[in-house]
Order: sequence, then C-alpha cells, then structure tokens
Amino acid sequence: MPIQVGDKIPDVELKTMGANGPEPISTQEVFSGKRVVLFAVPGAFTPGCSQAHMPGFVVNADKILAKGVDRIACVSVNDAFVMSAWQKDQNAEQILMLADGNAEFARALGLELDASGWGMGVRSQRFALIAEDGVVQWIGIDTKGVDKSSAETVLSQL
Repeated sequence: MPIQVGDKIPDVELKTMGANGPEPISTQEVFSGKRVVLFAVPGAFTPGCSQAHMPGFVVNADKILAKGVDRIACVSVNDAFVMSAWQKDQNAEQILMLADGNAEFARALGLELDASGWGMGVRSQRFALIAEDGVVQWIGIDTKGVDKSSAETVLSQL
C-alpha cells in the first residue's frame, strides 16, 4: 500500500551531487525538522518530466518557499550524475536533486512503477507530497499526466 497522509517518510539513503561527486544523503536528513515539498518523476530528461513537471516547480519555487516551505526536493530513479545534469539543464538550482538509483525509496513508499515494458526497468510513480518533520501532510499521485502532482496543485495545498 502506498504511503499516506499521517505516515512517516521511511529512512532510506539516497544520493545527491556534492562538490566532489555523488554523496549519500538520508531521507531523515532531508525531512527532519523541516517542511518539505518533494516531487517524484519517472525519469530525468524524459519529455513529460522535462516539459510538464519540473518547469512548474522551477517557475514557482519562490512562491512555494514563501509559503513556509524549507526545502523543495525532486527524486527520480536515476543516478546523481544524471540528476545534477538535469538540474543544470532545467535551471533548477533551488531544488535539491535526489537520486534513487536502485528504486529503494520508491519501493519503501509503495510508489514504484514497473516501466520495463518501455525498457526503463523499475521507476517511481509521478507524485508530490508535503511533509512536516518527516510526516506526510498531503500527497498527490498521478496515474496519467501531472495534474495531481503539479507545482500549482502543491501551491493550492500549502
């Protein structure tokens, strides 16, 4: 069953790009003591993610942060190198990019997606959530499109 409102974010190690390359970062470190907006995409550089999902968070980052959010983070089943390159490509410097290379976080949330039919293996479903101190306050999961997990929908929930 997928993670729901009131559930605690599971503690999983992800990767983020540091000054000297990929560095481990725990979800506890990302969420503990903070109000966080996290959105997940099936794949960096894919059309829907690059043209429809990420741009809304880039354009609305200041508005989201102004609503008392401490951090905006994006997670995908990609490696830290790809996430860093995508961050630069999307001008997404205000967004913490998180690599879930083995889909461990997606599985822990119950939000993995079998994309092997498209040659992409296991990925994350497209979703967004708002968490306070690691507890989910709101979650929107898309089965098609980006309506439930868009930056505009997140803003309406803050």
